[in-house]
Amino acid sequence: MDGISLHDPLFATYVVAASLMILKAVAMSWLTVFRMVRAQGGYRSPEDIRKTPLNPAPDPAQLLPNEGVERIRRIQMNDVENLPYFLVAGFLYVLTQPSLLLAQWLLYGYVASRLLHFLAYFTAQIHDIRATLWTIGSLILVFMTVRTLLAALGA
Repeated sequence: MDGISLHDPLFATYVVAASLMILKAVAMSWLTVFRMVRAQGGYRSPEDIRKTPLNPAPDPAQLLPNEGVERIRRIQMNDVENLPYFLVAGFLYVLTQPSLLLAQWLLYGYVASRLLHFLAYFTAQIHDIRATLWTIGSLILVFMTVRTLLAALGA
C-alpha cells in the first residue's frame, strides 16, 4: 500500500465495511428513539416526563422499562462494546496488506455476522444463536489482530 487511498481496493473494502458498521450503530440510536416515541415510554431521565409538545400527557410510568425500547438499547450497547475493536483491528489488518480476497471475506464476514446478530437479537432468538453469531465476529477480530501482531513483529 503506497498510501491510504480509496483507489486501493483493499482499503476501499475496509472503508465499506467500517461505514456499514457505523451506519448500523447510528441506526440503533434512531430505532431507540422511534420505539420510545411509539411506546410513549421507556424513558430514563426524570426530565423526560415533563410536559412538552412531544409529550403532552406525561406520566411517571413513562420512566418504567419498556422491553421494546430496552431490547434496542441492549443491541446498541453490544455495538458499543464491539464496534471500536472492529474499526481499529480492521484498519490495522489492512495495513499488513493481506490478500484482497481474504480481507473481503474477513471484513464483510464480520459485517454479516453483526447484521445477523442484530436480526437475531431484534427478533428475540435464543441466546445460542446470538452467541454463535457473536463468536463468528469475535474470531474474525482475533484472527485479524493476531495476523497484524505477527506482521508487526516481523514473523
